[in-house]
Amino acid sequence: MTDFTFHNAETAPQASKPLVAAATSAFGFFPNLLAGMAEAPALLEGYMTLAGIFDKTNLSETERQIILMTNNRLNGCTYCMAAHTTISQGAKVPADVIDALRNGTAIADPKLEALRQFSIAVNEHRGWVDEADVEAFLAAGYTRQTVLEVILGTSLKVMSNYTNHIAKTPVDGAFQANAWTAGERQAA
Repeated sequence: MTDFTFHNAETAPQASKPLVAAATSAFGFFPNLLAGMAEAPALLEGYMTLAGIFDKTNLSETERQIILMTNNRLNGCTYCMAAHTTISQGAKVPADVIDALRNGTAIADPKLEALRQFSIAVNEHRGWVDEADVEAFLAAGYTRQTVLEVILGTSLKVMSNYTNHIAKTPVDGAFQANAWTAGERQAA
């Protein structure tokens, strides 16, 4: 079995050290996801950069978390489900939305549910969504820009979810209260 190193400020490769410092400053601790990514400085930089870019979209925090948590659930990422549940709670995402995302059930708000459904379609069909899926998404009040922003968020989750699967990233203590298991995955 291949064991991956979860780095800290002292053990991280030289090229990762400034990123470790920036992440620690931003979060108040160095999350295990990033500690694992630090082994590959380009991955760590790419993930942190893409996360910053995703935050610049026209999407609300709730909408961004819908995209991210939908992908986390579909990809079975226990680390990211716990982390994003905690992040969502801190960002005041409504509890019923968080619960729906964790459980794979419908969101009561029809527009937000359309975003969840489109995110599912993009993930499950690897981008080969039906034109009807795009049209339904646009009819719900989203734009062509949002279609592309869903792809951006999905790309971010490929980086983190796949890293966590391969490295077997342990959930940080800060996220333990929101632990999630892939067994909680339900049909979309």
